[in-house]
Amino acid sequence: MTKAVPPSGTHGHDDSELAEFGYRPELKRTLGNFHTFAAGISYISILTGTFQLFYFGYGSGGPAYWWSWPMVFVGQFAVALCFAELAARHPVAGSVYNWSKRIGNPHLGWLAGWMMLVASIVSIAAVALAYQLTLPQISSAFQFVGDGTGTYDVATNAVVLATVLILFTTLVNAFGVKLMARINTAGVFIELVASVVLIVMLAVHITRGPQVVLETNGTGAGHGAGYLGAFLVASLASAYVMYGFDTAASLGEESLNPSRNAPRAILRAIIASFVLGGLVLLLALMSVSSLKGDKLSTDGLQYVVLDVLGPTAGKGMLWCVLIAVTVCALAVHTAAIRLAFAMARDNNLPASSVLARVSPRFRTPVVPAVVIGVLALAILVVNIRQPQIFTVVTSIGIIMIYLAYLGVTAPMLVARLRGRWTPAGQGRFSLGRWGLPVNVVAVVWGAGMTLNLIWPRPAVYNASAPYHWYLRWGAVLFVAVIAGGGFAYYWCVQRHRTGVLAEHRLETPVPAPTSD
Repeated sequence: MTKAVPPSGTHGHDDSELAEFGYRPELKRTLGNFHTFAAGISYISILTGTFQLFYFGYGSGGPAYWWSWPMVFVGQFAVALCFAELAARHPVAGSVYNWSKRIGNPHLGWLAGWMMLVASIVSIAAVALAYQLTLPQISSAFQFVGDGTGTYDVATNAVVLATVLILFTTLVNAFGVKLMARINTAGVFIELVASVVLIVMLAVHITRGPQVVLETNGTGAGHGAGYLGAFLVASLASAYVMYGFDTAASLGEESLNPSRNAPRAILRAIIASFVLGGLVLLLALMSVSSLKGDKLSTDGLQYVVLDVLGPTAGKGMLWCVLIAVTVCALAVHTAAIRLAFAMARDNNLPASSVLARVSPRFRTPVVPAVVIGVLALAILVVNIRQPQIFTVVTSIGIIMIYLAYLGVTAPMLVARLRGRWTPAGQGRFSLGRWGLPVNVVAVVWGAGMTLNLIWPRPAVYNASAPYHWYLRWGAVLFVAVIAGGGFAYYWCVQRHRTGVLAEHRLETPVPAPTSD
């Protein structure tokens, strides 16, 4: 006779979603509506992404690169709508992995989860390196390695600063979701307020009209397709920012009423990021003293803020950017932990029983927090003397996230076409008759942007000497190795062990025998 798990009290309705996957509730439900919204928006992180990548977008496409922001939003909003419909139906940890497994098959689910997990670990390292773009701008005292003029001073110092941040996110995540949520919520509140304040302060100092976004600065020269070629390269700056909204759903097992709150959080996060981020970028272009010179394409928005607001107010705003980077890294780490836990719970990772263990004290998976932190630190080492290789690795991470998203939207489209997709009922979020066209847009967009991301351009993958073929083709080669090698391991080894671990399985009571 199997042992029945007692009902989970007031969370019985929330936990009923887990029963479809055969999981018993283990994680502590403490997150409210704003907490889940904060998780999604801190992963996207307006101030982190725009400040980290403005220099690249501007340098590659001039002021007109701004149009990539609404373009990426439209495509990613279609993906977000599909995810919101899935979150209403399946608000479960490791959202991308479990969704792909549910609407596709276990093999596709594993591949989507694997790609997302590797990409998330890389993203933690990439986000943490953003400290280097901001802290030395606040004070030269934060340039611990050399004076910043040596060949490897900046790259090595970036690793030192990033290490401190990753150690912090590891400790916070190890101590439970409640502490993480408090820090994340406070950080997001500061980021949102700072974004609005920055928008207002930039608007007060505008020196030119919005027609600035029609200027290309001659960046189309040298591209076979003219400015279209330059714009497609520059659009990567926006594509690198607007993702991660699925985090709100990945915290579904720790959220209250997740089937209703998660879809709202997903959509609010991406809409708020689009509006605030778009205004920051536009007003930065309208207010900076000059559009000429190298500073815009080297120091980016950090230069604009100091130029427009002056050293005192500018440095105050950069401290807010630093907070945004911190909570962004925290959110990425949190999402990666939930994904690793979800895959390990299905015995789909090495040492699954250890990785899926939930701390009885903190009610959170502690081991994945530490393992993911250590792996992110290991990736940082590449940046010390080979920052170009790290750029390739970071780009690969983004590509794999887009591929993982395709691993959800593509089988969802197939399910719709075959009449097998059933949205959540009871007044929960549903696209209704718009589901099919939105899903088509999501798949076409995902495939197109993946191709744009992975295209072996020297401007992206080997922009400066030394020039090597393996850097230019690095994205293609590494994605093939990570996806192919990972799936080969799964197919030959792990798939034979797949199945919900006994300690995480939902046990159903055996009916008592009846007498004749």
